[in-house]
Amino acid sequence: MAPLRFSANLSWLFPELPSLPARLRAAGRSGFEAAEVAWPYAEPPEALARAAQDAGLRLVLINTPRGDQEKGEMGLAAVPGRQAAFREGLEQAVLYAKALGCPRIHLMAGRVPQGADRAAVRGEMETVFLENLKYAAGVLAQENLVGMLEPINTRITDPQYFLDTPQQAAAILQKVGRPNLQLQMDIFHWQIMDGNLTGNIREFLPIVGHVQVAQVPGRGEPGSSGELDFSYLFQLLEDEGYEGFVGCEYKPQGDTIAGLSWLRSYWDRRGHPQDGR
Repeated sequence: MAPLRFSANLSWLFPELPSLPARLRAAGRSGFEAAEVAWPYAEPPEALARAAQDAGLRLVLINTPRGDQEKGEMGLAAVPGRQAAFREGLEQAVLYAKALGCPRIHLMAGRVPQGADRAAVRGEMETVFLENLKYAAGVLAQENLVGMLEPINTRITDPQYFLDTPQQAAAILQKVGRPNLQLQMDIFHWQIMDGNLTGNIREFLPIVGHVQVAQVPGRGEPGSSGELDFSYLFQLLEDEGYEGFVGCEYKPQGDTIAGLSWLRSYWDRRGHPQDGR
């Protein structure tokens, strides 16, 4: 069994550094071989590509744009009336993904409209979501890209988010039926919404294209105290044959580099993928 491969989520790690290029350099120096960025759109794509190359990193995941932040939007793929804006954002994300050599784009579902009853709008939002996902799958297929669906917990992180459980996401993926759309498994969100991580990992891993990790409930490093035993979870992912990247999407409890002791311990035990072991 090969050791897991980890990517630094630079929207979360190295917050002490002021710019994305600086965070890329820090991630490279820390031993990461890959990085992911939620929203890279404040930087020109060519400049980011050069910075990643100089740091010895490859970009493995970005998100589609959030939408109108002043209106509280967090993705648009399932939001009624925002189909045109979703397609514009998808076009921008594809442009960045191509420039960065990034193979995956998280297609953000978005939030239930303010004041709306979730149960009352669920059917309409799912219809919009399915329509947008079928369109996105076609666009992404032309560029050999993969779209990701990520459930986000509605108990702590985002009470209005439309897509909140792995079961809901898997059902939507089945309805869309496109091979270049996959499930994004954030263990933090899955534990909060459903628990049963062993069963859910085993059930859904065949359709998972990317994994993200953080401790529960504080969203700190995997090595910090909390509910989850990451030694067990990492072994489970290895035993189940997971070959994608594990994104480090957590809030450093202090200095980012000092907080990477859990990852250095993993590499000491299992070997770094670039070591050829």
